Amino acid sequence: MIEKTYDAAAIEPRIADRWQAADAFAAGAGARTGADPFSIVIPPPNVTGSLHIGHALNNTLQDVLVRVHRMRGENVLWQPGLDHAGIATQMVVERQLAARQLPGRRAMGREAFIEKVWDWKEESGGGILGQLRRLGASCDWSRERFTMDEGLSRAVRKVFVQLYRDGLIYRDKRLVNWDPKLLTAISDLEVEQQEVKGSLWHFRYPVEGRDYDPANPETFITVATTRPETVLGDTGVAVNPSDERYAALIGKRVRLPLIGRLIPVVADDYADPESGSGAVKITPAHDFNDFEVGSRHDLRRINILAVDGSISIRDNADFLEDLYPADGERAVGMFEGLDRFAARALLVDWMESEGYLAKIDEHVHMVPHGDRSGVPIEPFLTDQWYVDAKTLAEPAIASVREGRTNFVPKNWEKTYFDWMENIQPWCISRQLWWGHQIPAWYGPDGTIFVDEDEDVAVSAALAHYVTNGTITDAQARALAEDPTQRDGFLTRDEDVLDTWFSSALWPFSTLGWPDQTPELSTYYPTSALVTGFDIIFFWVARMMMMSLHFMEKEPFETVYVHALVRDKTGAKMSKSKGNVIDPIDLIEEFGADALRFTMAIMAAQGRDVKLDPQRIAGYRNFGTKVWNATRFAEMNGAVHGVDIDPGALTLALNRWVVTELSATIADVDAALAAYRFNDAAGALYRFAWNTVCDWYLELAKPVFLGEDEAAKTETRQVTGFVLDRIYALLHPFMPFMTEELWAVTAGDAAPRATLLCHAEWPTIDFRDEAAAADLNWLVELVGEIRSVRAEMNVPAAAEAAFVAVAPDEITRERMVRHDAALRRLARLSSIETAEAAPAQSAQFVVRGGSYALPLAGMIDIAAERIRLEKAETKAMAEVGRIDKKLSNEKFVANAPDEVVEQEREKRAGYVAEAEKLRTAISMLG
Repeated sequence: MIEKTYDAAAIEPRIADRWQAADAFAAGAGARTGADPFSIVIPPPNVTGSLHIGHALNNTLQDVLVRVHRMRGENVLWQPGLDHAGIATQMVVERQLAARQLPGRRAMGREAFIEKVWDWKEESGGGILGQLRRLGASCDWSRERFTMDEGLSRAVRKVFVQLYRDGLIYRDKRLVNWDPKLLTAISDLEVEQQEVKGSLWHFRYPVEGRDYDPANPETFITVATTRPETVLGDTGVAVNPSDERYAALIGKRVRLPLIGRLIPVVADDYADPESGSGAVKITPAHDFNDFEVGSRHDLRRINILAVDGSISIRDNADFLEDLYPADGERAVGMFEGLDRFAARALLVDWMESEGYLAKIDEHVHMVPHGDRSGVPIEPFLTDQWYVDAKTLAEPAIASVREGRTNFVPKNWEKTYFDWMENIQPWCISRQLWWGHQIPAWYGPDGTIFVDEDEDVAVSAALAHYVTNGTITDAQARALAEDPTQRDGFLTRDEDVLDTWFSSALWPFSTLGWPDQTPELSTYYPTSALVTGFDIIFFWVARMMMMSLHFMEKEPFETVYVHALVRDKTGAKMSKSKGNVIDPIDLIEEFGADALRFTMAIMAAQGRDVKLDPQRIAGYRNFGTKVWNATRFAEMNGAVHGVDIDPGALTLALNRWVVTELSATIADVDAALAAYRFNDAAGALYRFAWNTVCDWYLELAKPVFLGEDEAAKTETRQVTGFVLDRIYALLHPFMPFMTEELWAVTAGDAAPRATLLCHAEWPTIDFRDEAAAADLNWLVELVGEIRSVRAEMNVPAAAEAAFVAVAPDEITRERMVRHDAALRRLARLSSIETAEAAPAQSAQFVVRGGSYALPLAGMIDIAAERIRLEKAETKAMAEVGRIDKKLSNEKFVANAPDEVVEQEREKRAGYVAEAEKLRTAISMLG
């Protein structure tokens, strides 16, 4: 006997153990001989990470695809793994060392620190993979990869060296996002913009050759800045070429206050005549836009900061060039070593005291911060390693344009093209110790030697320096034989590669490349990628570029981009708002199946998921409904595990439910093929809950209780057959409960041939139009009668009269055939026909036929009309109130997007309510 209630907390771990014991998710498990491959690589979560709600959505959708294709008998691989997360992991271990009062990484040295990181990874890292298993992710866990494992490290070295030799990796001095706390370059994805209430300082720069007079605008040009300390690095002022105010100054020079450097006035469209004074100070070494302006006009790049964000100008040749010694000494004496914000305050004070400060405006603006350090980042001019992304992007752009890789939804292709067609060199070096150390060595004259193997690089370097006479053959032999003598002669680059560099190789490196493994030949290219929109550029595009360059084939056919998971009000989740939802908490409360089904049924393309825990509770109830339906079927002798011939069925009821099953399978298959997960889940929900639980089993009760043994036998077999298909169709969405039901309904005598995760995906092509029309008429008619009763406040226990108005012959036959069901299900006292609807009756139409419920004596018609009219008036008043709010441009412009959307949704709800009430009023005649 099936347990009375479904206990997710007890059953889910047991099912997980069953899958693990059977190695159910190994690559190719359950596949037919010669089956086509289907593969997905998991977006590797950070080794430091824990499951968040975005992971839950992303991995649920991947698992739905994987389980469906596995049940179709395909050769499936879902490749799991972890990203080493350079900055995050290094921070975790450094904090751990500090908490334990152990020496810091600098004190212990690189090798010892890296050992500590590996120790931490083995003991504590990767907990998120266990959480993914708890979610039900059916990855081939035996194939888990790590972006720092030996195989992937070898792939990284090979790619770096090959791209370097192809001229696609190079070293250059450019601006990067620099984190002054972590002392490393960071990617754009690791930068978050924060709104800051700051100031806009307006400074006067004297024009060369004119006596500066604060009262005479002809003697100066005014510029504005939010970062006064960068004045120390200014090398130009830009004005718009169409700005007549400054036409005479273009080509002239102005003098920097305090510093004395003469800098040119250049004409550039970057300067906006409508913004501020129309003149813009240009600091090419400390602003990304200024860097581009400076490049166009060959302006000098003067970096005035040290790596920690302090002022560094004492021994700065770029800064001191062309300065009078006295000016340089004054600036050095005032600013050298000051923190950037202390320097800002000091420079503003000096400008004001000397008459160069025109004014200060309050200014709210966005300031980039390091997402982990929390400090404002600096655009910083430094030597870094770069990938020629523009060259690599060209074939990746063509792949999407020509349809070899497709984005779903398709609108994300525009985002992809916007990024790829305006791509900048990709900075791939990071000033960290945890990561793939760059395989480059520097000789005494700065010559770079790059190779996968250190010994090969050393040999090349020694040969080079012997050839040019720097060292003798004997010295070369000594250096080759004794690595300790190389210190100071040959130095390895200390930097590591950007984490995204190794993850860009994920679709082929995880399959064994650069070796030509069986897995690589079988599962590459992968079939689909499921990812969030925020990493289309950082990960998806880079996988496209690397895969096309090294594999000469796109890494995936389809990129499905899912939306964001927000809270129930539509607000973005954040710790500061306190609205973050922990999926593990949800799993503990509602079960993994309920969370998964909620995610899937809400994953409409192009629409964010508004997650309300009450919705999860509702879909837990759906699981309970299927469980209880199985218990009811068991108590009535349902037969599972037996195939049926739909064409041989005799009862219209059974032919109808199999027809509906066939239609549902077609709907689910079409939805999944189009990545419409919500439509697939919705079709299953409607069929399982409405068609089967609410109607089929209810209509089958008289059969089960009747005397016709043949009808009973057929209905018991159809009931088991349909429930088995429900378990199979629901399995990708709710794997734990369905696997349990699959096992417990088999019975002791005939256990299932396979686990449900390996069972055959349902395929039925059957349609009985007559049976479908007949039973659907009954279902819709009863549903409409119930709806009218509810709208008219007819007491639930009261039996109502029912009249068919001028019915045709088919309707008359149906009324006779379904007389008992109509009376029982709709609580009817009588079923009659008439040429016109009786007075004081509620009238409605079902499938073209007119029907009426006489209400006289059942309700107070006049009072009911008044109640309905009042309710309709109230609903329309709410519509008017919201319309007034939405017509207020100030409200729409200033309110958060989610608040505006909430108001629009409320309006739609009130409009629908009013329309429903008007319909009810009209029914009263």
